[in-house]
Amino acid sequence: MEGKLIWWSPSPSWLMLSTLCLLLCAAQLQTSSATVAAAGTVPIPAGNVVPSAGVKLTSGKDEAMIDNGIIQLTLTNPGGFVRALKYQGVENVLETHEPDDFGGYFDVSWDHPGGEGKTEQVVGTKFTVITETEDQVELSFSSSWAASPKDLVPLNVDKRFIVQKGVSGFYWYVIVERLKGWPDVNMDQHRMVFRPKITMFKYMAVSDEIQKMMPAYKDRETGEKLAYPEAVLLTTAIEPEFKDQVDDKYQYSMEIKDHKLKGWISDDPKIGFWVISPSEEYIAGGPNKPELTCHCGPICLAMFTSVHYSGLDMVTEYRNGEPWKKVFGPVMVYLNSIVPSNDHAALWQDAKAQMEKEVQNWPYNFVASADYLPAAKRGSVSGQLLVDDKVLSPTPKEACTAYVGLALPGTTEVAFQFDVKGYQFWTQTDPKGNFVIKNVIPGDYNLYGWVPGVVGTFKHPDLITIQPGNEVKLGPVTYKAPRNGPTLWEIGIPDRSAAEFFVPDPDPKFVNKLYRQYGLWLRYPELYPKSDLVFDIGVSNYSKDWFFAHVLREVKSGDCEPTTWQINFDLPDVCPTGNYTLQLALAGALETNTFVYVNDLNAKAPAFATERVGKDNAIARHGIHGIYWFFSACLPSNLFVKGKNSIFLRAARSGDFPFMGVMYDYIRLEAPPTQP
Repeated sequence: MEGKLIWWSPSPSWLMLSTLCLLLCAAQLQTSSATVAAAGTVPIPAGNVVPSAGVKLTSGKDEAMIDNGIIQLTLTNPGGFVRALKYQGVENVLETHEPDDFGGYFDVSWDHPGGEGKTEQVVGTKFTVITETEDQVELSFSSSWAASPKDLVPLNVDKRFIVQKGVSGFYWYVIVERLKGWPDVNMDQHRMVFRPKITMFKYMAVSDEIQKMMPAYKDRETGEKLAYPEAVLLTTAIEPEFKDQVDDKYQYSMEIKDHKLKGWISDDPKIGFWVISPSEEYIAGGPNKPELTCHCGPICLAMFTSVHYSGLDMVTEYRNGEPWKKVFGPVMVYLNSIVPSNDHAALWQDAKAQMEKEVQNWPYNFVASADYLPAAKRGSVSGQLLVDDKVLSPTPKEACTAYVGLALPGTTEVAFQFDVKGYQFWTQTDPKGNFVIKNVIPGDYNLYGWVPGVVGTFKHPDLITIQPGNEVKLGPVTYKAPRNGPTLWEIGIPDRSAAEFFVPDPDPKFVNKLYRQYGLWLRYPELYPKSDLVFDIGVSNYSKDWFFAHVLREVKSGDCEPTTWQINFDLPDVCPTGNYTLQLALAGALETNTFVYVNDLNAKAPAFATERVGKDNAIARHGIHGIYWFFSACLPSNLFVKGKNSIFLRAARSGDFPFMGVMYDYIRLEAPPTQP
């Protein structure tokens, strides 16, 4: 009857009954719509009645339970561990094996200098109700180091949980604090760990591209450990499709800027479990640092600080009684189930929509702690970034899509990469180089940046002080790019990654059905069993002929030797005065010196040598970059000859560690400066 109007004359009793039904339906629709709007989700499936009642707290001797009619969160009291999470009639969507193994916890990896490292699940000793209303409950589970056994990490820790009316999930944040005068300590990891139920959650999704059914953890336990314990060849598998695949938690890593959303999906019943990190401000290392997301277990992580893809360069060291305080989070745990399209794609898209909502709402206005600042108590900085490279342009040009950020003041241009104590705030410039960094916590910062296509890193010379409610207007700021003379040749793209170089196919016996593959460093000695890589400028193609990682060659079992790469090029003339410059940018390194020789590989000393740099282990961890390093090598003109020349790059390290080496980002040879 679509498109038709049908009239009739109802009796008075029918009219009264119809009016009453319409009023009741309207009231129910209004309540349901308000609930859905508050939760930011698509409609709750049929059969899951969303009550109009608010959030309820029930606390007892051993646990505290918060119920909003959609989810029911149970926490140990006063420990502050996530004991259970009820959703859609499932009593607990998390894996727990009590008394000491829970579905959600906060832990710290730490040691006293020179002592043995340990990973500690932080246990609360005091339970406090912070907020209790119909709209929201916030609970605190805190511990004081001064009142704890001294073999625990010297931190005060306050774990906070928030459940809101109509929201299909909960929020969790942690306040960590060291007081002045406390003992020296190293801390290399702070994180939240979530363990969805093993029997339910078998499909992992951490991006649009990285989604797959996952093997069982038992498959790993019976598998063959490869070059390091995290990598396992699944020699047997409960599900036949996973047999003979490699599983490694580092295969699912992503850059911090890209993993705001990650999680798992259960097929029976169809439920999505998601961890949403709406901001990177509290995560150490800057937006491009690779970090863990999810892995076989099933495990879902919210990483805050770690040494992944950085190594000991990012251990948080506290000495001489240094105080420290920081807020990690809030992170949201979101649950969803959709009708009628209850498939993986629909659940993922709905979770992405919720993530976007959380990002838009950051910083939150409902967090009770005074240590977490809402937007009104934050400031901002704006400006325009220009690039000055007079060889490319006589006047500075706008830095399009550059990364610009605020981090703690540092002594070098790349200090933000190693900052694990402060907050960082990043954005990208528009096509004209304009930027606005919003919602910055008050304090003193340096402004850092880098421009895709331009070598090196920008650091503003002035200290920038952010005050509550104020905008610092910098106007145009100029990055003077490293440049001594005109380009003679270049290899690669200056983008802080080795992705543009030749990445080989994996060995057929070491395959994972995702883009990160195990053992690619092992392909180099297969391709170059006796001689090393030779690259001819003007003939070779770096995407086909420049191996992505400069690694060692195994000469016998457990013994590796350095390899030497050769770059051949012609010089029609040689400038008799001044220096040539080799701009050398590394996308990652592991305990390796790079020695540079010009024409004479047997010279008593190299023309240039880097220090031994890098601990990121990105080559073995399937990364295409780790920590960025940049060097300008001055090469005297008397080393060059008219006609054919060669530059040799030697990864000068021997040992029994087959994935030592470097990944190049970009190499450029410049002629001596043009004479006026």
